[in-house]
Order: sequence, then structure tokens, then C-alpha cells
Amino acid sequence: MFDVINGLPVHPLVVHAVVVLLPLAVLGTIAIAVVPRWRTSYGPLVVADALVATLLVPVATSSGEQLERHVGDPGQHAELGDQLIWFALPLLVLSAALVWIERRASRSPVVPSAEPSTSGPRRPWIRTTVAVLAVVAGVAAGVQVYRVGDSGARAAWGDQVSESSR
Repeated sequence: MFDVINGLPVHPLVVHAVVVLLPLAVLGTIAIAVVPRWRTSYGPLVVADALVATLLVPVATSSGEQLERHVGDPGQHAELGDQLIWFALPLLVLSAALVWIERRASRSPVVPSAEPSTSGPRRPWIRTTVAVLAVVAGVAAGVQVYRVGDSGARAAWGDQVSESSR
């Protein structure tokens, strides 16, 4: 299924989408974590981007396995690529949590209540904790995308282009 489209391997086509969308999700998640007022406006777009990128990671992995049958073992690239989903999923969950917490806080009544709230203005540490975790997940996902891409480029082009040919 994830072998070729119109005679071209699917893997490089899908990988380019992941390489663009996942770093955009990383930057967007970090931005909405650092600037809370952007969560309402840009948060849904960030979550949608993270969702599409996360859904495309298994497609890239499966198509890479199909490509491996034609060109051989890419070595470390395959192992790093298999791990990428475990970086994309927390990024998706935490970006969605930031947006959800912000929406819930904005809908909570401003009138003081006798009952303590579990989120919102009375518990800002929850938003802060999720924001910090989102930044950490974003940095980790960004590093992993780089590692996967670098190992893939080396697997594809390492023997074609050398430092001595410059």
C-alpha cells in the first residue's frame, strides 16, 4: 500500500510532509506555551498541524519499510524513524491540553465560588506545568526530527557525496 505512487516511492513524498509539519507543530506548540494569549487564536491550528504530522509518521515509517525492500537497510535511520512517533504523540497531547485548559479557563466564571476549581485562574500551576512540559516535548521532538532526517540523508546520499568532492 505504501510502496509507490505514479512510479515514485511514497517514502520521500510523505517524509517531506513530516519534515515540514512536525517542526511547524514544534514551533507552534512552543509559541502557544510561551505566549498564553495565542492559545485561543492559534492553538487549534497548532493542534491540527500536530495531528496531521503525527498521523503521517506511521505512514512514513511503513513506506520506509517498503522502500527498504528495494534499496536495502538504511541502518540507524530506520531505528530513529520508528522512535519518532513517541516524540510526536506527547507533542500532540500537550498542545491539545494547552488549548483545552485555556478554553476551560476562559469559560469559567469570574465570580468567586466557595468550591475550589480544578483548573483555571485559581490553579495557574496546572497551566504552567503543561506549558513547561509542552516546551520540553517540543524541543525533544525537534531534536528527534533532526536526527531522523540527518540519518536518512546520510543513508541516501552518504556514499554519493563526500567531503573530498567539494
